[in-house]
Amino acid sequence: MVRSGHFDMRSENGPISRSRVRVRIEQSHRAEPLAERTSLLLEVSVSKTAARPPFDQVRADAFADRVVKALNDGALCLMMSVGHRTGLFDAMREAPPSTSHEVARSAKLDERYVREWLGAMVTAGVVEVDPQSARYRLPSEHATFLSRASAADNLAVFSQWIAVFAGVEDDVVECFRKGGGVPYQRYGRFHEVMREDSGQSVLSSLEPHVLPLVPGLKERLGEGIRVLDAGCGSGRILSHMAARFPQSRFTGMDLSPEAIAFARAKAAEIGLANAEFVVRDLGDFDRTASAGEFDLVTTFDAIHDQAQPLRVLKGIHRTLKTDGVYLMQDIRGSSDVHKNLDHPFGPFLYTASCLHCMTVSLAQGGKGLGAMWGEEKAREYLRRAGFRSVETKTLAHDPMNNWYVVRK
Repeated sequence: MVRSGHFDMRSENGPISRSRVRVRIEQSHRAEPLAERTSLLLEVSVSKTAARPPFDQVRADAFADRVVKALNDGALCLMMSVGHRTGLFDAMREAPPSTSHEVARSAKLDERYVREWLGAMVTAGVVEVDPQSARYRLPSEHATFLSRASAADNLAVFSQWIAVFAGVEDDVVECFRKGGGVPYQRYGRFHEVMREDSGQSVLSSLEPHVLPLVPGLKERLGEGIRVLDAGCGSGRILSHMAARFPQSRFTGMDLSPEAIAFARAKAAEIGLANAEFVVRDLGDFDRTASAGEFDLVTTFDAIHDQAQPLRVLKGIHRTLKTDGVYLMQDIRGSSDVHKNLDHPFGPFLYTASCLHCMTVSLAQGGKGLGAMWGEEKAREYLRRAGFRSVETKTLAHDPMNNWYVVRK
C-alpha cells in the first residue's frame, strides 16, 4: 500500500518558503506475522523562493529613458506619415532653407499646420532650423530616405503603418478580452498603404533580384507560361509582370472585392489583355484548385495572413504543374521568440502581427499564424502540403523577408 501527502516544513527559524515534503509509506508483509515490518521513506524536495535582486536604479533609469524614446519615436512615425502623405518631404527635398510660410506655399498646405509639423521634425532631428532666420532645411542625407524621388529607399512609406494599426486599437483591445479577430473591413487605408509597401519591398526588386532567384524563370516568362498570384491584393506586382511578359498569362486571386476592383481597373487602364483578377476565398483551395494548371505560383507576404494557410498551400501544390515552381515571400524570423531578440524589425513585426496579420486570420475563424510564424513553421507547413524541395533565399538589401523557392 502506498500513501502520499504534503506537509509544511519548518525550520528553527520558522516555515521554509514554498517547501514541500513528499511522504511515501511503504508496508511490506512477510509470511511471519511477527516479521511484519513497516518502512517509512521520506522524500524531501525543497524549492526556496529565490530572493529578489536588489533594485537597480541605473537599470530603472535606463528603462525609463527607453520608454520616453519609444513615445517620441512613435509620435515621430505619425508625423513622418503626415509628411509623406502631404508631400512635405518631397517639397523640401531640393528646396533651399525656407520659412514655414515658404514651405507651406511650396507644398500647397496650411501654414499653421506646417509650422507645427516642422516643430516635430526639428525636435526629432529630421529637419534643421536656423534660429536667426527661422528657416528650415531637410538635409539631403535625410531626404534620401524620406521622399518619393528616392523610390525604394523611401522609408517614410512604412511609417504609415503605425497610423493604420492604431486605427483598430480599440477593436484589438476588445479581442484581447473576448477573443476573435478584426476583419479586413475595419482597416481604412490598408490596401492603399499595402500598394505602396509592395512597391518598395517587392516591385522595385522584382526583375533585378527576385525573379533571378529561380534560374531560367525570366526566360520562361518571356516564352510564355501560366502564372498564379494567390492573395494578390491590389495586383500591382502581377500587373507589372503581365506588362513585362506579354507572352505569359497571369491570374490574380484575392479575398477582397475592393482590392480586386482596383486591380481590374488598373489592368483595364493600361490595356492588359493577359491578366485576370478573381475575387476568391482560398480557404477551400486544397479541394477546389484546378490540378496542374500553373507553371509558376507566387505569394507575396500572404500565407501567414490566411485563415487556413495549410489548405492554401495544399491547393498551391495541387494546382502547380509537376515541373512548376512556387515562389513564396514571407517574413524572415524564427518561430521561437528568443531567437528574434536581434531582429532589426522585431517589435514592429510582432506589432504588425498582433494588430493585423494574426487578427484578420482569427476574424475568419482561422489559425492566426501571425507575421512571425517563422521559418521553422513555414518549412513544416510546406512539407505538410506535399512539397519536397524548399530552398530559403535572402536578398542582401532586404532584412525583412525570406524568399522560398519551392518545388514538388
